[in-house]
Amino acid sequence: MAVEERKNVELWAKATQMLVSFDINSNQDITFLNDIIIQNTSIPIIIVDSLDQILDTKNITYPEDRKEKVLSRELRKMKGENEPIVIVLSETEKQYLYYSNSVLLENLKYYPIVQFAVIFLFILVAYFAFSSSRNAEQNQVWVGMSKETAHQLGTPISSLMAWVELLKMQNIDEGLIAEFEKDTERLQKITERFSKIGSVPELLLTDVAETVGSTVEYLKTRSSGKVKFILDFDQQKRYEVPMNASLFSWVIENLCKNAIDAMNNVGTIQVSITDKSDQIFIDVSDTGKGISKAYFKTVFQPGFTTKKRGWGLGLSLAKRIVENYHRGKIFLKQSEINKGTTFRIILNK
Repeated sequence: MAVEERKNVELWAKATQMLVSFDINSNQDITFLNDIIIQNTSIPIIIVDSLDQILDTKNITYPEDRKEKVLSRELRKMKGENEPIVIVLSETEKQYLYYSNSVLLENLKYYPIVQFAVIFLFILVAYFAFSSSRNAEQNQVWVGMSKETAHQLGTPISSLMAWVELLKMQNIDEGLIAEFEKDTERLQKITERFSKIGSVPELLLTDVAETVGSTVEYLKTRSSGKVKFILDFDQQKRYEVPMNASLFSWVIENLCKNAIDAMNNVGTIQVSITDKSDQIFIDVSDTGKGISKAYFKTVFQPGFTTKKRGWGLGLSLAKRIVENYHRGKIFLKQSEINKGTTFRIILNK
């Protein structure tokens, strides 16, 4: 198109040259030459003499008060874009025709960019659609596996409950039977958790202190004697919020187990509850090895773990339970290397 436009300008210059040298006494028809000149309605043109004085312009718009400035700027631009076309009027007189690309040709320069942008956008949308489809498919698989696991656990749990009742009829240590019952109840809770994955859990007005206390009490008897648990809240007061006790117990359990691992089974875990006007704050602190600041933003990502074993899903699940199901917040409040870590949970009343 650029080549064609130059040919049109050269033709226009030739027609102009022929009109200037035309003999008015001849019988030649100049209609064709006039048509060539008139038909150029898109290519900006400036004609100057040998001293660069502007003689004529075409297809350039400007306000009258800025005519000289606009034409000077356009002339400089044209000189940088295209070689001038010489119009020979006589042996001693020449004019120079400068031109710039038409609006259509200028816009076509951006066409490949627009085309690539559209292709990139299409690829991006296709990628996200494919990724979302795969994630949805994977989620369905996980939900199906979780519900099937819960279903399969039902039978052995029922058997364990029957065995516990049978043991009660024998002369067995009641303390031992009580621990069996606690483990069986724990298995029932775990089964309930798996059965709730993929569905919206029911939130009931529940005492946070009671849920935290029962979870910590269960962990105490199944942790090293060198791990000390401290419950820092008024155990006579009720801290009620809408929540699912089974799932929230899972959160506290995960945080405490991570703390025990971080302390290598030696140290102190403190769970504090603070009652604000419209929120409940739960802080879980430990005296473990701490977390580097470089990992503060990634601790809740699936797969993050500082242990040699494990899938790194505990904190990710805790975040999902607190934020997606309970509309609360969970974050790493503070951590110092070799001093300890504090996680904070905020629940709305």
